[in-house]
Amino acid sequence: MYIVSACLAGVNCRYDGRSNKNEKVLNLVKEGKAIIVCPEVLGGLLTPRVPCEIVIKDGEIRVVNKDGKDCTKEFKLGAEKTLEIAKIVGADKAILKAKSPSCGKGRIYDGTFSNKLICGNGITANLLMNNGIQVNTEEDFI
Repeated sequence: MYIVSACLAGVNCRYDGRSNKNEKVLNLVKEGKAIIVCPEVLGGLLTPRVPCEIVIKDGEIRVVNKDGKDCTKEFKLGAEKTLEIAKIVGADKAILKAKSPSCGKGRIYDGTFSNKLICGNGITANLLMNNGIQVNTEEDFI
């Protein structure tokens, strides 16, 4: 069983109110092989919302929106709820949205809101991997 980013399954839950529909991911959902989640919405953030990026502040990983508001609490809560759902449904794999501060794996935006990528993982992707769930993005899922 997979858990997948809801935006990849066509749900309009991205920060800008749109989706990133991916037919392969959507087919997994339709076939009953995947459960959709949006960690940011699960954490209490609205759609649409001000875009967020991960920053290192005082040696600590924080998630801050473009207006400077700290949204770390919501991102961590959404990650915890996503992990709980994964455990309930027995998901051992995830397909998450690349570059996202929640779901990104391997590459995320650098916190300057300048579209610059750095090595790193989103809050949810990191928590899932630390709990033995194989995480891929739509870019590396085959």
